[in-house]
Amino acid sequence: MSVNDLGPEWIALRLVSVVLGLVVVILGVRVAVTRRFPTAWVRVARLTASQRSQPVRRGGFLALLGTGLLVQQAPFLIPVPHAVGRALFAVALLLVVTAAGWFALLRH
Repeated sequence: MSVNDLGPEWIALRLVSVVLGLVVVILGVRVAVTRRFPTAWVRVARLTASQRSQPVRRGGFLALLGTGLLVQQAPFLIPVPHAVGRALFAVALLLVVTAAGWFALLRH
């Protein structure tokens, strides 16, 4: 699992997914910490009043989901042993399941 195993188009797609993951983590942490949605997000997503009252729930979900994506992509961009790559994949799956649980169980 290294950068050299794939063609340049796959590397570009993985780098794009890492950048998107970073953006999702930053946005999720910002929403969860400030407890406010960005105004553009409220307009574009057309959030209802009940949805707007849950910034920690949605921000935490996004932060965990983005972190799962970043952890999942790490073995493909950084040379690691195969066992470490499998462990990181398991951690990524655990983060995604935790994000789903966070979103489903956390109610404000």
